[in-house]
Amino acid sequence: MDLRAELLKSIWYAFTALDVEKSGKVSKSQLKVLSHNLYTVLCIPHDPVALEEHFRDDDDGPVSSQGYMPYLNKYILDKVEEGAFVKENFDELCWTLTAKKNYKPDRNGNSVVSHQDAFKLWCLFNFLSEDKYPLVMVPDEVEYLLKKICTAMNVELNSCELDDYLSQEPQGQGGLTVWQFLDMVNSGRFLRGIEQEAVSMAVEEGYLWKKGQLRRNWSERWFMLKPSVLSYYMSEERKEKKGSIALDKHCCVEVLPDRDGKRCMFCVKTLSRTYEMSASDTRQRQEWTLAIQTAIRLQAEGKKSLHKDLKQKRREQREQREQRKAAKEEETQRLKQLQEEKERKLQELELLKEAQRQAEILLQEEEQRRRQQHEEMQRTLEIQLREAEQARASMQAEMVLKEAEAERQRKRILELEDMQERLQEALQQEVKARQDEEAVRYAQARLLAEEEEKLKQLMKLKEEQEEYIIKTQREKQVLKQEMENKNKCLEEAQKQLEEVRVNRQRVDQDVMVAQRKLRQASTNVKHWNVQMNRLMHPIGPGDKRTNVSGGVFAGYQPLLSRRDSSLK
Repeated sequence: MDLRAELLKSIWYAFTALDVEKSGKVSKSQLKVLSHNLYTVLCIPHDPVALEEHFRDDDDGPVSSQGYMPYLNKYILDKVEEGAFVKENFDELCWTLTAKKNYKPDRNGNSVVSHQDAFKLWCLFNFLSEDKYPLVMVPDEVEYLLKKICTAMNVELNSCELDDYLSQEPQGQGGLTVWQFLDMVNSGRFLRGIEQEAVSMAVEEGYLWKKGQLRRNWSERWFMLKPSVLSYYMSEERKEKKGSIALDKHCCVEVLPDRDGKRCMFCVKTLSRTYEMSASDTRQRQEWTLAIQTAIRLQAEGKKSLHKDLKQKRREQREQREQRKAAKEEETQRLKQLQEEKERKLQELELLKEAQRQAEILLQEEEQRRRQQHEEMQRTLEIQLREAEQARASMQAEMVLKEAEAERQRKRILELEDMQERLQEALQQEVKARQDEEAVRYAQARLLAEEEEKLKQLMKLKEEQEEYIIKTQREKQVLKQEMENKNKCLEEAQKQLEEVRVNRQRVDQDVMVAQRKLRQASTNVKHWNVQMNRLMHPIGPGDKRTNVSGGVFAGYQPLLSRRDSSLK
């Protein structure tokens, strides 16, 4: 069922509510107001002047539903965009129009269902009702919905009492209308001993405790699950939205052990964050985890709603049951006709036998009186007997054929029953295979999450390695620069060493020259000393002169010795 069909169901209730006289027509002024409200709740831009012009009062009178459909399809339904409006506001508009006229709860306040819960049951009824007008819900869907509500309230539905009620309640078009359904729920016949708050909790979403991301404290939030998002609000009025969790094929749900004083914990893991939550009991946690896993699986399979698939499957099963029932009734009818034909043939055979007996009696009674006509009468009777035998033989052959046909039909019925058992076994195997597939998908999702975490760690190590390589390259460049500077200093030191070597060689040459000069000077000094000694000895004939001469040259000897030492 697409979005257009869902919207048309609610609009049909609004249109019939405006039909006060039940003539199938609504005035143009009322349709103008209805169209304006539909434009508003569906968030469709429109021209008020064109709306006034289209629904201008004239002599045509009220408009039927068929006359309103072209405008509804062209200017409203064709322009609706899924996700651009809040469907709950749209349903609430249509419910307000139709409930004011048709919904009649107990005036004493003894109704089991509140007005808000009646609105939600009305929405569920529209979803499960048949796609034909007037809208009704078949008994199988009524039982399915009541079982879901009773399961949510942890009570057991009395199926026998429900069957009695459905058999006694007049059903139009093969099912219950929404108002009959609401009256049945409000009567408390199937929800005996249940308070109004329990019904509210059965049809609404629910409270869960959620752990904060920054402050890491626990807060109670009202959660609402949709096929692609899990939203949470401050309270059940849903006025202040605190956040939402986008559900896709990369998400997964895990059960957590009790800690931090919280029990029945579980978490929803996304690519960017892990949300920790706590339920009131184990059953509620199991329901939430299963519902969220189902939503994630539907997103991975590209489906929008599990309930639509289940509804379609239930409808197909009902059609198959009806077809099997019709085939069985047809087979029963054929067997009944065959039995009647057989009884008729037996009656004819009995009549023939009775006629034969009467003929024999008449023959015996008139034997003496019709002695003369005995032979002719005998021939006539023999002919009749032969014809009767032939008719009897033909009837017996036909009875054999009919019995063979009946035996074939019985075998066919047994084959159909065997086929039904095999189909049920195949269905159970398919359900088991789906459960195994869900378990494998869950394990695969968990492995993918672990692999993604390891990939993140590998990327982090790779980034650290790249940073270390860049740092090493920078240090290598610094060392290279320092090496070049040291090489330059080494070259300069080598140059200075060469200069020192050259200077040393030059100094060594100067020293050798000085040594040569010193040796020459020493030689000269020795020569002069010898000459001086020679000159000093001949001049000394007397003591006085000798003393004088010795005193004069005695002052020169230390000077000469110091000169020799300095030259050395």
